[in-house]
Parts: sequence; structure tokens; C-alpha cells
Amino acid sequence: MRFTRALSRIVAALAVTMAAWSADAGTVVSQKFQSPTLKRDWVYNVYLPDGYDTGKLRYPVMYLLHGNGGDENEWVAKGEAQKTIDKLIADGLMPPAVIVLPSATTTWYVDRKEPMETAFLKDLMPEVEGKFRIMNDRMGRVIGGVSMGGYGSLRFALKNPEMFAAVALVSPAIYVPEPPETSSARRVGVFGAEQYDPEVWKSLNYPTLLDAFLAKKISMPVHFSSGDHDDFQIEYHATNLYKVWRDNKIPAELRIIDGAHNWDAFKQLLPDAMRYVFQTVRRPELVNGASQ
Repeated sequence: MRFTRALSRIVAALAVTMAAWSADAGTVVSQKFQSPTLKRDWVYNVYLPDGYDTGKLRYPVMYLLHGNGGDENEWVAKGEAQKTIDKLIADGLMPPAVIVLPSATTTWYVDRKEPMETAFLKDLMPEVEGKFRIMNDRMGRVIGGVSMGGYGSLRFALKNPEMFAAVALVSPAIYVPEPPETSSARRVGVFGAEQYDPEVWKSLNYPTLLDAFLAKKISMPVHFSSGDHDDFQIEYHATNLYKVWRDNKIPAELRIIDGAHNWDAFKQLLPDAMRYVFQTVRRPELVNGASQ
């Protein structure tokens, strides 16, 4: 009898725990729209926090970019982003937020294979802001990505610092002066016409954007992270750029963990990166005219 009562209490406690966890769980929804710039359908996923469907809050937003050859599902399927975000929100380490996960294949988020950079700014962002209750100003918007997505995130932020409050660079492919011989950047047909052209890479990489960015005197917190045995020695490149931020007294954090250039490392790096960038943004707020 005592065993039965004890077992019942354990089952009840587990039920309460599971209910609490479910109440904090967000959802990921798939979206598609016609991009005027790309002249084709464009797909993206969106993480919506618990309570989005029934509430009247406007949320901060993060654009979370995938790596080379990935798609809109990569961060959720391989990076366990949904589980990570749910836990960060539940633990109070980041506010409830909307996370946008666009597909960009192997474009490196530049206007080469396709005008992906232009489409991101002129098509995707207005599409998302018109469809979802998200903040549409700098202090409600952050960006980040892994590998190729880190390369793209850094370029977006440096070229448009008035649009993003902070940046999360997870093992970012920000090679200076050039990508290593094993990097996909040399093989995907982006940085050159028929074959890789070092001058194209250098013309598009972040050093060409630094002086103009720094001249604007806009504080742009960046979270740099990498494994210490990254296949492309990204820990070296991330540390170099982190020093530039420190030298210019811009807020930044650097995290180097035991790991390589793979999803085991990326999954470990994401939580701290998201915690950091969401420190900078406003909390969810009522839509104008709405009441609780």
C-alpha cells in the first residue's frame, strides 16, 4: 500500500513537471512566400514562443542563419535550437522571442549566385515583420549564425548596424586573408565565376567593412565562439576579430570550448550565444492599443 501511494505521488509529480515543461514549449511553423528579388518561392521556419497564438504581445526577433548547404530546418533538426530556446526562456536566461530561420542553401548570404543579401533585407525582413508580431527596430532585433551563417550575420550587421542590436557568431567562417584549402567557400561557386577567386573573397569579407562600421560609433555587442579544434582553425580567426572589438571598447564575449567544427560543438555554443545577444533587446511588450 505504501509503495502504491509513493508511486502515485511520483507519477503525479512527473505529470506536473511535464505539464509545466509543455506550457513553456514554443512551436516551429513553416512559411513560404514569393520573393520579388529572387523571383521564386522562398521558404523559412519561425519559432514562436509559448502563448504567441493566444496573446497580444510583440516580441523581439532573432534571424538565425544556417551553414553552407543547410536549409531552414538545420538549426532545429541538427542544432536542437527549439529545445535550447525553450529552456533558455523557461530558465529566464532570455525573453520570449520569435526566431526566424531562413533557407539560403550555398549562397553565403551575398549577391553572387543569387541576390540573397538584397532579398534578405528587402523581401524576407518585411515579409516577417508584416506577418508576425515582432519588433521592427534595432533594439528589438538581433542576428546570428553558424559557419557560413556567421559570415553572413557579421556582414549584415557591419553594413547595417542601425538595424541589429547584437550578433551571435557560432564558429563563423570569417577567414582572413583567405579560406583554408578545405573550406567549402572555395568550391561552391560563390567567390568567383568558374573557380574560386581570392580577390572576390577579399572584396566581400568583413575587413573591407570595418572602417566604415567603426566610423559610425555604433556599439554592436558580438558573441564570438568556436571549438578549440575547429577543422578550419576558426578559433584563431574569431579571436582576432574579438581583439578588434576589445581594442575599440565595444562589448563582446569570446567562448572557446573543447570541440571541432560540427554540431556537437555548435549545440554547446548556441545557448550562451543566445543568452548574450538577448541581453541587449527590449522585453516583449503589448501591441499598441491592446490590453491585458
